[in-house]
Amino acid sequence: MDHSFPVAARAQAAGQRTDGCLALEDYGALGDGRSVALSGADGSIDWWCVPNLDSPPLFDRLLDPVEGGRFSVTPEEPFTVERRYLPDSNVLETLFTTASGQARVTESMNSDTAGRLPWAELARRVEGVRGQVGFRVEMRPGRRASAASPYHSCIGKHHVFHVERVLGLLLHSDGFKPDWSDEAVHGHFTVRAGQREILAIVAGMDEPLVVPPIAEIDRRIDTSDEEWRTWARLVGHKGQRRAEFVRSALALKLLLFSPSGAIAAAATTSLPEGIGGGKNYDYRYAWVRDAGYTIKAFLAAGAQAEAKAAFSWLLERLRETGPRVCYSLFGDEVPPLREIDVPGYRGSSPVVVGNQARHQHQHGIYGDIFETASRFVSCGNILDSRSAETLSRLADQCADRWRQKDAGLWELSEAEHYTMSKVSCWQALARAVELADDGQLPTTCRDRWARERDRIESWINSNCWSEVKRAFVLHPGSEKLDASLALAVRFGFDGRDRLALTLDAIDQDLGAGPFHYRYGGVEQDEGCFLACTFWMAEARALLGQKDRAWATLDAATTALGRGVGIFTEMADPVTGAYLGNLPQGLTHLAHIMALNVLEEQQGC
Repeated sequence: MDHSFPVAARAQAAGQRTDGCLALEDYGALGDGRSVALSGADGSIDWWCVPNLDSPPLFDRLLDPVEGGRFSVTPEEPFTVERRYLPDSNVLETLFTTASGQARVTESMNSDTAGRLPWAELARRVEGVRGQVGFRVEMRPGRRASAASPYHSCIGKHHVFHVERVLGLLLHSDGFKPDWSDEAVHGHFTVRAGQREILAIVAGMDEPLVVPPIAEIDRRIDTSDEEWRTWARLVGHKGQRRAEFVRSALALKLLLFSPSGAIAAAATTSLPEGIGGGKNYDYRYAWVRDAGYTIKAFLAAGAQAEAKAAFSWLLERLRETGPRVCYSLFGDEVPPLREIDVPGYRGSSPVVVGNQARHQHQHGIYGDIFETASRFVSCGNILDSRSAETLSRLADQCADRWRQKDAGLWELSEAEHYTMSKVSCWQALARAVELADDGQLPTTCRDRWARERDRIESWINSNCWSEVKRAFVLHPGSEKLDASLALAVRFGFDGRDRLALTLDAIDQDLGAGPFHYRYGGVEQDEGCFLACTFWMAEARALLGQKDRAWATLDAATTALGRGVGIFTEMADPVTGAYLGNLPQGLTHLAHIMALNVLEEQQGC
């Protein structure tokens, strides 16, 4: 079975809009290390925040289907579509077929041989393959929920568009003759076999704007493809599923915010966890949990530079502010939650900026940072004395605070003694002791950490096990299960027999089709949480249940093969439709870790 996601599986249906919206699996992601654009299967770029991932969107049709901004290059005739990423690249290729011909669109957020450009450059190459295909073009900047009124002006020979502090150009080759108005650019062109047209947006904020020749932009599409392939060649995974592994690694690379080293949880805000529901969140920030797991995934991929940059950023934030759940991409406090007056994806509201988790406390951050430090050191690296001091202070805090209630990994509104939070505290102190024994941390408090580690283990076994469920439960006094407890196997928590029984109970209570819900009682509000299924596959592999592990992984990746290899946070277990923000880093990194464990055990 091919799991490399070569083309969209639904070639006939891709590109059709429901309620003005494309299916989320019909989007591919483009990025340059600073921002991410989402390109739909009908040729419309419906999401792009300029210049940064967390900037206000220049294009926001994703959340405002009628009035939102977009940059569409779409065949004038009815069409079918096949899509893929170029091999080992984040350059996206779409093949449009109409009654009169066939044309290929190649899209890139351009970089150059020296790395990321000091401006945003979104390039689209349209080539005729056979016959002829006419395209209509619309470039319409978004109004930012009526907070901005885009306009255009002529500066020299250039038509320039303005959206608040963003300045941009629509550049193009000679075959396209645009009609400009304040609100949009319209036009059309035709490509015949062997012909090509180039369209590109060059934009910046509060800075002079470079006007590159169109031939240079065209060349940089190929340069960007080569730079992605050069990076992918360094990914140190040699298994049979290497193409699948590299695709998820490339998706994670899109979320690494190069100006600071932060790792965004996802590139979007407010894509619903259930259509029409209210579970809509802004994930364009850096969670300690997601950053820690992503660093481990980069290390598993052999991407040492990315792992080091992200780990250094994370340690600096913890040193400055102490343990927080999440940060802005520049390391500041996440802004308070604010609703935006737009319709939302398929009418799902609210649309929000900011995140309410910014002031929560989650014990999981202790485990996440120490597991990251442990993995960093196990790859042959060394902690500096300042980082060691920061980690020692965090271990002391964990030893003091583990008996308190918290919001849990799932950021729940009711504070409880969540089992997974206690496991995370056990994990933190277990790794702290190991780091101290290895000479990486001061040993002054080593014995105290070991005693508290053992107390936590005893508390979990005494309070969090249910004989009724034959499983560890969400928290003491509850009979609900929590799929994140599959991670306890990776963390090395003792009681493997109980963990094996817990996995069986999770499959029974939380399994749905090829996927799993996060915890009991959410089935009516949201889809299945994709990372949980990959965690289950990894856990079964670590427990020696290889056949069940492969079956879990294969069922999930087959169901997710509807798109081009970009995963969301959740999916509908019945229809397979993608749900939630995308690309979702936690999903991709869980996929990487599952593949890494399974193929290592298989000897690939």
